[in-house]
Amino acid sequence: MSTLSRRTVLKGIGTTVALPLLECMMPLSAFAQSAKLRPNRMAFLFVPNGMNMDAWRPTTVGAGFELPETLRPLARVKDSLSVISGLAQRNAFALGDGPGDHARSTAVWLTGVKVKKTDGADIQCAISVDQVAAEEVGDQTKFASLEIGCEKGAMAGNCDSGYSCAYSSSISWRGPATPNAKEVSPRAVFERLFGSGAEAEKAESKAKRELYNKSILDFVLDDAARLKSQLGIRDAQKLDEYLESVSDIERRLVAFEGRQSAEILAGVEIPAKGIPRDRGEHIRLLGDMMVLAFQTDLTRICTFMFANDGSNRAYREIEISEGHHDISHHGKEQYKLDKKKRIDAYHVEQLAYILNKMKSVKEGDSNLLDNSMVVFGAGISDGDRHNHDDLPILLCGRGGGRLPAPAHFQFPAFTPMNNLFVTMLDKMGVDCEKLGDSNGKLAELL
Repeated sequence: MSTLSRRTVLKGIGTTVALPLLECMMPLSAFAQSAKLRPNRMAFLFVPNGMNMDAWRPTTVGAGFELPETLRPLARVKDSLSVISGLAQRNAFALGDGPGDHARSTAVWLTGVKVKKTDGADIQCAISVDQVAAEEVGDQTKFASLEIGCEKGAMAGNCDSGYSCAYSSSISWRGPATPNAKEVSPRAVFERLFGSGAEAEKAESKAKRELYNKSILDFVLDDAARLKSQLGIRDAQKLDEYLESVSDIERRLVAFEGRQSAEILAGVEIPAKGIPRDRGEHIRLLGDMMVLAFQTDLTRICTFMFANDGSNRAYREIEISEGHHDISHHGKEQYKLDKKKRIDAYHVEQLAYILNKMKSVKEGDSNLLDNSMVVFGAGISDGDRHNHDDLPILLCGRGGGRLPAPAHFQFPAFTPMNNLFVTMLDKMGVDCEKLGDSNGKLAELL
């Protein structure tokens, strides 16, 4: 068949299913030969309350480092993984403003600026790196950016020692007074990615699915069959695999929603409706949809908060009944350090799931992870000290071949973390010489 438009979609009642990158959308030889033709993606995955750094930091610098205990779940993607040590967000320190490290660590993480200490409407931060990228490349995709997370956050009120809840809840900022609200409901993200048309039409599609136990794919079967008949063998197989991944996510959504409805009827205390009780399943569902959004080029920019900083959620999935924040204030007590290490590893296991999923998505002679830059880490290093230097940061993926070979990079103490961001923006084709407190690019990553 002739070359298929990259913007081809499958359509049905209140439904639009974007397609992954198929060989017929671009001559394979050109796609394989030129990294410039591959869309580069950027994601920032945030975890709260620092790390048990002794189990996080590799013992050697450079290539060939051994994965420390907390990072061992990433063994299958080690060839796409760099550990970045020595970076800091100076403006997350008190700097005369007293307590409030959790709020500052969140708001400053992707901005690098000193925020105004207030719990009123006069919040003051700055544009974050994801939104700088979205302003430049967001017009090339349906969604300029995607903001998701596992815990809701208020946009007003006092959440941390006089700091607005907007600071504690948001790593993505469109401007100084405009945090981007994140979506925490997997169902809402699913409907946003695949719903289309007028609200009435989307509501009709959803109602029919619920009434007749239909999948969202049932509304595009005719379109899909017609397209598949025109595809080559490899593209047809890729289309089948992609549609099955969409179907798998929808089945999982329906399954946990059914369990939750039964628990409500039984009077069991559950999280907010539409939110999985199991944090791992919540992260994986949202992570799968981030992968689909990247795979189908619905967006190239995403922020994902595994939890708000200061979160005191218990992790009963791994038999930890104490709150995460309480445990992070370990006072060097070994039993707390051990539990903190288990929570850290649990988060890394979810990251490994997401990265392995990205690696499994083929794009020409490479894969989705190769064509992405994924930052994972925290805005606090040691949760007991509340320090914002030597932050635990991973840089995953190869940025479409624009990043150097994976290694443990040790930068001088208090190197601005925003230097990493202006370096990443450079590799997205975004001209940005200064962001927050940056003072240059990281030459080792150039």
